[in-house]
Amino acid sequence: MRTLISTAFVSLDGVVEAPGGEPGYRNSGWTVKHVDFLPEAFEIKGREQSEATALLLGRVSYQAFSPVWPDMEEFPEYRKMPKYVVSTTLTEDDLVTNWGETTILRSLDEVAALKQTEGGPIIVHGSAALNRGLSDAGLIDRYHLLVFPLLLGAGKRLFSDADNDARKLRLVEHEVYANGLQKNVFDVVH
Repeated sequence: MRTLISTAFVSLDGVVEAPGGEPGYRNSGWTVKHVDFLPEAFEIKGREQSEATALLLGRVSYQAFSPVWPDMEEFPEYRKMPKYVVSTTLTEDDLVTNWGETTILRSLDEVAALKQTEGGPIIVHGSAALNRGLSDAGLIDRYHLLVFPLLLGAGKRLFSDADNDARKLRLVEHEVYANGLQKNVFDVVH
């Protein structure tokens, strides 16, 4: 069974929306506006590219990333790895042609089936709504969280507010950096 990893830049109060400067959000760009950049704090991002064997995205994140990420020097490994987009509305005609093999999955059941296939870890970037659905369905195995020392208030949350049973997490890696950023890697105890 493949490991499904959710990776996120998240504020201390759980907001993941508009971390890089997407227009239209009050606190857009919060990852660069409010915290000094330290390369060592982002080491996990390079490691994720080298360890992941597939990329899973929700429709909104796919539509935001696909025009930009294929040509970015920072994400060379993602160009060649298979991509999966969870969407009930996208069609094959909506997919970009310069970002490698992309498959549309129509449901969380199809994500669960993908996890049962042979292969290495599947990584989820962005995709707040998808993350909440995956978590509620018990499909996430690990979280890679870079927690920013910010309280943003409004915005999309990484974690669901559904009245679920408690899920235990096991901290397997952590570090705190001079800029206040915290790296927390948690395995979900199934």
